Amino acid sequence: MEPLPAPSPTSVRITGDHYQWLIAWTGCLTLLRENAIHAANPVISVGVEADDAGNLDDVVLLRCTPPHTYVQVKYTVSSATPVNEEYLTKPSPTGGPSILKKIARTWRTLTADGIDVDLAIITNRAPDPNDPLIAVRDSRTQLLLPKAADGTARSKTGKARTRWAENAGLSEIELHGLLSCLRFDVSRELPHVQEQLQLLMAVSGLRHDSHAVDEGANWVAQQVRDGHRTLTLDMIRAAVDSLNLKTGPARAILSIATLKPDLLAHEADHTINWVERFETDSEYTKRRPLAPSTWTQLQEEIEAAPAHLLGSTNISVTGSIRLAPAFLTGAAFRMVSGADLAVLQRGQLWSTSDTYDADCDPIVEEHDIGYGEDLAVGINVTVRPADFTQDVVDYLREQNIPASKLLILTPPAGPNDGSVSDSHAANALAVGIRDALRRPTRTTPRIHLFLACPMGLALLLGHRWNRLRPTVVYEDVRTAQGYEPAFVIPA
Repeated sequence: MEPLPAPSPTSVRITGDHYQWLIAWTGCLTLLRENAIHAANPVISVGVEADDAGNLDDVVLLRCTPPHTYVQVKYTVSSATPVNEEYLTKPSPTGGPSILKKIARTWRTLTADGIDVDLAIITNRAPDPNDPLIAVRDSRTQLLLPKAADGTARSKTGKARTRWAENAGLSEIELHGLLSCLRFDVSRELPHVQEQLQLLMAVSGLRHDSHAVDEGANWVAQQVRDGHRTLTLDMIRAAVDSLNLKTGPARAILSIATLKPDLLAHEADHTINWVERFETDSEYTKRRPLAPSTWTQLQEEIEAAPAHLLGSTNISVTGSIRLAPAFLTGAAFRMVSGADLAVLQRGQLWSTSDTYDADCDPIVEEHDIGYGEDLAVGINVTVRPADFTQDVVDYLREQNIPASKLLILTPPAGPNDGSVSDSHAANALAVGIRDALRRPTRTTPRIHLFLACPMGLALLLGHRWNRLRPTVVYEDVRTAQGYEPAFVIPA
């Protein structure tokens, strides 16, 4: 690929503006979704280049009650300057106050009456890993505290705090107050922002293709050009209608991440973050909890999720999880609870409420095991049949699982990557699998369940797992033994 020419000043300005409109559209979606699901303290308006917000006026989210959110958006086409002390404390190109000093002044003004605030710098600049304070940023909260407060005044961290406080015109106690509410939302590259917006539009019940994202950002830009600095719920609803974006209900967000951080974690109504509690650093090889964390602890957190989402019937599951946690999540919000679960699968929103013309009856193969009275079940939608069956049989026999036989269930056309084409097909197959198992499992003490299927199907199947026996769900951990028991789900 030929390298692109250096961008012109006009190109840089246009791209920077578009970046800001995307961040503002994110705020509009937050307002729209939180009001639709009746959140406890929803956003009620979005300010763009708002008045009375000082240097943090690029995007302002006003809620029913504080803390309100004040954002400064910083876009650059160059990666030469990371976010660090030098970047934050150097004077402006015209010799004016530094970024940090401007933010400190705004913070003092906004909190003069003792009102709490939420402040953020959103930028595509990367954090400097060698900066004493920026390097200790907590990726979960985006705050520099609590680690930035560690160390004596003579430590590297303490000396950096002193320099920051002097530059900002604050005492160190005041600096602590500023850093307790100033988030550094860094490394937000343009594709990253667009991907997050697509996810947020999907869970907001809107079209979520790249064109729809641009339509939303362009609408924000037009409002700014027309002089509208405050965007209200009625305005955003009217825009959704005029742009023909609506596709379904807005949903509460349940974020569960075990493989990599969830782009919607900060938007979620409830978050379960186990990324650091799973083995290995690679999202592709994370398969089991890292001791002392256990599958039992993860099950307790997932099964407690419905209590954190009381009153929410339309729920979107976001994040990255493997099949056993996905199945458990579906089971935690079983169909009898009245919940409608949805998850993005291959760019489509798979919902438990999607209808279908007829049940999809699976092909069932039976294999004798002869080790006990339990029943082993393998659901294979994606793996070469002989390999999956042999792996499960070997595991059952090597581990002396007390199963009398193994039932292998596959789609009518056989396992392959395209055997479940969409949400309607996934629901039809989930019902077909459940119904095919009800009679064979009526008298068995337990079911031992092995899954090889799309994550979305595992979620839908767990959601419909009713009138069946207690079930042990196994995870493929890619070790010498192949599988290990992850969760026990009651009948």
